[in-house]
Amino acid sequence: MLTLIVLELRKLLGSRSAQLALLVSFLLPFLWALAPRLNMILGDLTLVSGWQMPAVSIGVAVQFMIPLFIAVVVAEMIGSEVSHGTLAPLLLRPVSRTNVIISKLLVAMLFPFLLIAATVIGSLLVGIPRGFGMFAGGTGMGPGLFIGVGQLSSGAAFAEVVRGSILAAVMLVPVAALSLLYGVMFLNTASAALATLATLNIMRLLVVFPESIQRVLLTNHLALYAEQGNITQALILLLIYTVGFGLMAVFAFDRRDV
Repeated sequence: MLTLIVLELRKLLGSRSAQLALLVSFLLPFLWALAPRLNMILGDLTLVSGWQMPAVSIGVAVQFMIPLFIAVVVAEMIGSEVSHGTLAPLLLRPVSRTNVIISKLLVAMLFPFLLIAATVIGSLLVGIPRGFGMFAGGTGMGPGLFIGVGQLSSGAAFAEVVRGSILAAVMLVPVAALSLLYGVMFLNTASAALATLATLNIMRLLVVFPESIQRVLLTNHLALYAEQGNITQALILLLIYTVGFGLMAVFAFDRRDV
């Protein structure tokens, strides 16, 4: 099983789509840093610390750009192998179909963490001119968001950024599981990626429905990285989505003729 996971990870990191997604995620923060109207977008808020840049970068990219990267790259984990004719020979080897799809699922779930890590690293590099010392305000990922609740030390700011970054990756894991499910269903990268994005956009359109329905929508939790207080319910819901999509992908792959 470990060998399959390592193999899938090597395939992922060797993919041009994944490399491009990671590169763009790393470079986008440099664009925000140079944007002359960034303060207007943030409501005339002036950024005073490098610790605030990760929240800006994640907040801009997480609504569409990063889900797009995840949808395409994860769908390609199935679609490219089908198109290149490498999946069928793999399944002819003495290896369990279940192990094959689980290894793909685990690597797919890792990809959001890699994208967020690339985004945060780029953001912190961009934030160097603003410094990383104590400042008055917030990181955008803690109490008071960017306004904060007073003076914030470097250690506390670092802790908020780490916490927010992990939550940002966790909230995107179900998107990866969903894309893999569609990849198994359609055996085509474009179709699976489009189906994933369409599903997310349809969920966003359901804002016209009662709040009781909105609370269980995946897209309603794409700002989890900045939420405070009790987030247990949101994490449980994201876990249910991830496990549900993952189990359906495993079940479908075991019965899919490839």
